[in-house]
Amino acid sequence: MVDVILGLQWGDEGKGKIVDYFAPHYDVVARFQGGPNAGHTLYVDGKKVVLHQIPSGIFHQNCVNLIGNGVVLDPVTLKRECDTVASFGIDVKKNLFISEKTNLIVPTHRALDKASEMQKGDGKIGSTLKGIGPAYMDKTGRNAIRVGDLLSKNFTTQYIKLRLKHQKLLDNFHFIEDISAWEEEFFEAVEFLKTLNIVSGEYFINKQIAEGKKVLAEGAQGTMLDIDFGTFPFVTSSNTISAGVCTGLGVSPQKINEVIGVTKAYCTRVGSGAFPTELHDATGEELRKIGNEFGATTGRPRRCGWIDLVALKYTCMLNGITKVVMTKADVLDSFKELNACTAYKIGEKITDEIPFEINKINITPEYKILQGWHCDSSKINNVANLPKDMSSYIEFINKFIGAPVKYISNGPGREQIIVL
Repeated sequence: MVDVILGLQWGDEGKGKIVDYFAPHYDVVARFQGGPNAGHTLYVDGKKVVLHQIPSGIFHQNCVNLIGNGVVLDPVTLKRECDTVASFGIDVKKNLFISEKTNLIVPTHRALDKASEMQKGDGKIGSTLKGIGPAYMDKTGRNAIRVGDLLSKNFTTQYIKLRLKHQKLLDNFHFIEDISAWEEEFFEAVEFLKTLNIVSGEYFINKQIAEGKKVLAEGAQGTMLDIDFGTFPFVTSSNTISAGVCTGLGVSPQKINEVIGVTKAYCTRVGSGAFPTELHDATGEELRKIGNEFGATTGRPRRCGWIDLVALKYTCMLNGITKVVMTKADVLDSFKELNACTAYKIGEKITDEIPFEINKINITPEYKILQGWHCDSSKINNVANLPKDMSSYIEFINKFIGAPVKYISNGPGREQIIVL
């Protein structure tokens, strides 16, 4: 069976640490969507490591890691990550596998991403400029180069054909930046990629399941960035919800077991788009400062606000969440009062549903005021020692979203997890 861990907000929920925490209980960890726009932060031997494409189970020696066909893969980023992982004594050529159907990000995808975003001006999406969108566009347009193509004699011809197509688009954008250095780095990384374990991902993962192996599917970004159900058009280019596991790995819905959702105890977002509970005041700045809310991939300061239970209930519904992990609960330690959004006011109407044109309408969040616990929770390691007001905060969330918070992360360390 396959268990799933994914984000319930706009990404950056701390999924990397949570996957790392659960990974020892699994035989396989598999990424099913997204690309190097993801940033999963782990702490290994006291050192901070950010993984962008390699599954977060890579630091567990007995865990097999698969990059699935739903991912768009940047060979340059992958090589860089492999070098980092290898510096910790991990043999990536032993326990990292890549689906032959995984689509590649080529240098001109990055150029197109940058050119397109520059042209949008004030209406920009907030792209990480990693080439994700253009790579998925080539996938749906049936022009993409896949990992398995690297082993073909026709790879160079395929690459030139795709590059010429992209160059015409870049000319329309009047993009004149020299990307020859990007290409040199790309082809060097491609040669490295060819030395890794390239497999038929769908047969590989189903064989593991048939043999009784426990599989953990790792999502990137968050549900509110899903291409279909997120705050469109300010979303990512893949299906970040649990349904994406089936198409991103090649497993049937019958194989999905637990779906574990990760949410912060408050809310953050990077990039443009709707964020009803965003705080533009000293409280928002305090959340950013205490939570060190800067993008793991881009370094951009994250927008911060109170927890949005309207959005959280929506994302639990979409994913069929069976358990919730609440991260960064300790960030709220110093606040005497906490706000939780329970409804949206749109004009004279009150609703607890996500509206269709969420980016185009003025939303006023309706808040439930809750007492903060106002003490240091980062040293707590037992549910019996939880402050009463923290328990009340969690109970209120449980009841509202209809899914139970079963774990609380109260710090960046692996050991800072409270099981409820």
